[in-house]
Amino acid sequence: MNYIVTTSYKPSREEVTKARDLAEEMGVKYVSRSRLKEYEKEKVLDFYYVFDKNGQLVIRSGEEVFFFHPGMSKVRLKNIKLQDSDYLIKSMELAGTELVLDTTFGLGNEALLIANFLPDGKVVGLEASEHIFRVVSHGLKNYPYEDDWTREAAGRIELYNRDLREFVRSCGEGSYDIVYCDPMFDRPQYSSHSINPLRPFAVYDRINRDDVDWMIRAARRKFILKSRTRDTLFQELGIEFDRLWGSKKSGVLYGVVDKR
Repeated sequence: MNYIVTTSYKPSREEVTKARDLAEEMGVKYVSRSRLKEYEKEKVLDFYYVFDKNGQLVIRSGEEVFFFHPGMSKVRLKNIKLQDSDYLIKSMELAGTELVLDTTFGLGNEALLIANFLPDGKVVGLEASEHIFRVVSHGLKNYPYEDDWTREAAGRIELYNRDLREFVRSCGEGSYDIVYCDPMFDRPQYSSHSINPLRPFAVYDRINRDDVDWMIRAARRKFILKSRTRDTLFQELGIEFDRLWGSKKSGVLYGVVDKR
């Protein structure tokens, strides 16, 4: 894909410096925002990175804007407080000291939610897409959090630009208390406006049973796999889950393998 790095309009010197540094790091061209339209007449761009004035790094592709935002984690925590109804958090049975591996990080909303319940623990996240990794890792560190819990939870997350297959095969047995996997769904829910801008940059490689066996090996206490009621992932993998549950309303299922 063809892309460049730019800034918002009338950038500060710091924004220009950050944009130039990122362009150099990625081996692509930096184009000042005032010259962007002219540049697009000469070169066809698939998308471009923008350092915004609020300190955020975003990707613009046509009318779509991909950026980091902790919104869904806040909604889910609110629902937990009101109804105690989050199947992922219930599945994990967290004591607060666990080391959790999130093998498919994406926007990081679930990782933030998990990290909130780990005052003395940590989430290690893997994101195979370079572009999703760059936007989200920047956001985790620089987002202007309004709530203390999101800021503190973000500080308990380590994110790496790694593919889960290669990573879990390098892990020792029982390296993590819990291993969680949330692959892209077979049948996308296009009504999800927060996910849609991410789709062009996501990695869609389908996990297989061998991948799952390595993830289970890396887990000391639990392995949890997420899917949807209308997808075929669970049937294809043929896993014997100790628990399979979820929300009929959302159609999301969590398969849990308990190792003790």
